[in-house]
Amino acid sequence: MNKQYLDLFEAEGLPVQLRHLNLIGYFTTSVGPQNEFVHLWSYDDLTDMERRRAARDADPDWAVYKKKSAGMLVKQENKLITPVSFSPLK
Repeated sequence: MNKQYLDLFEAEGLPVQLRHLNLIGYFTTSVGPQNEFVHLWSYDDLTDMERRRAARDADPDWAVYKKKSAGMLVKQENKLITPVSFSPLK
């Protein structure tokens, strides 16, 4: 686990994201590939996601956080997932 990244994200990145996005959960891997973080965010639809992310990206505090965290992430991947009918999370 990359404590330096998590500490910075919790202190500076998370507050900005919570102003604009709806966090469901934030996780790190215990088994398998190490030093991976998985976070889940809730959106009404793709348009809502784009609108919320644009607002976050326009937030001056987000630019400050991104500058401080530059180089800490090696790879980033985004997925838009949709719950199936029996999923407890809707």
